[in-house]
Amino acid sequence: MTTTLTQSTAEKPTGARKGWISDWRPDDEAFWQSTGRKVARRNLIWSVLAEHLGFSVWVMFSIITPYLAAAGYDFTVSQLFWLTAVPNLVGSFLRIPYTAAVAVFGGRNWTIISAALLIIPTALLAYCLMTPGTPYWLFIAAGVTAGFGGGNFASSMANISYFYPERHRGSALGINAAGGNIGVPAVQFIGPFVIALGVVGASQGVNPAGQQIWLHNVPLLWLVLGVFAAVMAWRFMDNLSVARTPIKEQLPALTRSHTWIMSILYIGTFGSFIGYSFAFPLVIKIEFPEFQSLWIAALGPLVGSVVRPFGGWLADKMGGAPITSAGFILMGVGAMGAIWGVNTGSFALFFISFMVLFLMSGIANGSTYRSIPAIFQAEAAAAAGGQASETDVVKAKKLTAAALGWISAIGAFGGFLINQGFRIANETTGSVVTAMWVFVGGYAAFLLLNWWCYQRTVFVEKAPSLAHAKV
Repeated sequence: MTTTLTQSTAEKPTGARKGWISDWRPDDEAFWQSTGRKVARRNLIWSVLAEHLGFSVWVMFSIITPYLAAAGYDFTVSQLFWLTAVPNLVGSFLRIPYTAAVAVFGGRNWTIISAALLIIPTALLAYCLMTPGTPYWLFIAAGVTAGFGGGNFASSMANISYFYPERHRGSALGINAAGGNIGVPAVQFIGPFVIALGVVGASQGVNPAGQQIWLHNVPLLWLVLGVFAAVMAWRFMDNLSVARTPIKEQLPALTRSHTWIMSILYIGTFGSFIGYSFAFPLVIKIEFPEFQSLWIAALGPLVGSVVRPFGGWLADKMGGAPITSAGFILMGVGAMGAIWGVNTGSFALFFISFMVLFLMSGIANGSTYRSIPAIFQAEAAAAAGGQASETDVVKAKKLTAAALGWISAIGAFGGFLINQGFRIANETTGSVVTAMWVFVGGYAAFLLLNWWCYQRTVFVEKAPSLAHAKV
């Protein structure tokens, strides 16, 4: 059954494949008000759920690793950092094929598949945690498959970008991204409480507070939720024929200089968010071993997730470049504050400084990601002499979708670099301070790049949120 939408009918079967919408014109105001908005909202809701669970599975090791010693696993700190870094690395690379998969298989179809794939890492990790003496390599294998969750963001964002008109796309992408990002604090906040519930299997040890723990409850819970998300996507989501794009038509996005510039900037924004999210509980355990309430680590990713749409809104009002620059400046301040907190032994200063890091990374995530579709829209308008045709707009959307996946992949790789920075610094100095100083230098470099490319000479074409130098 093909679902065809017109200005007077919401869903009209025409006898082809199930779940496909062949007529989709969100920039047509009559179409949008009569049928498009309702369908777009429904797809956004279930896309957010699947992406949310993907993020939770992706960072699941961040809340598991601090408890592995209490559960009887004698892994070194370096090995624990690798357990948090491997899912980050794999998920970063998977974002590229996951983006292309939407254009090949359809957004609904790929959401079903990607949600179902979450069963593999959760089942494997549950087995590792329920089997005494599980070797380290099998935990690494579970970490590799946990990378499946990291790919979900790119495919979800590429899919949702087609459903909304330009004037609403920033808000929709912000909601979609924030809903997914909240999967990080969700698993970090719920995880410690689920671990303490003796629901399934035998106890896996005793934590430093003297409480019994059941680590496998965490992956088992998200296994069930992954199945639920796949079923809901199958029942309530749609594929858009307009999103079908051969791989060769996506490749031109890689020839655009802005794709590469924004990829680098996204390392500093989203790379910081996801890198700190993976490492924060373990960093707390290393620098402040007396502090036992690791659930508090979830507050950082929560803050960074919730403010992401606000960053997009600010970019709409003030331009993406100045908001991103302010983000890098304050992230540098936050990193230096965290260094001061470690050196003085002040957990309060350390924690507040990390909250600044998460807050500003979330805002800068929103501003940079909002600028991406605006850049390609402005380029299309400029190439058409100021007014892009409907064909030009569709082409720009396809380039945007391809660019979003590539940029999100490179940006996520920044999280792997942060984890490795912490690991190397701890191995060589016994502290993460050296790594934090390197991150301060990185923020300075990102600030300079953003200013040079997008703030030296400002012009605005069609998209008022875009301030950039040369196309």
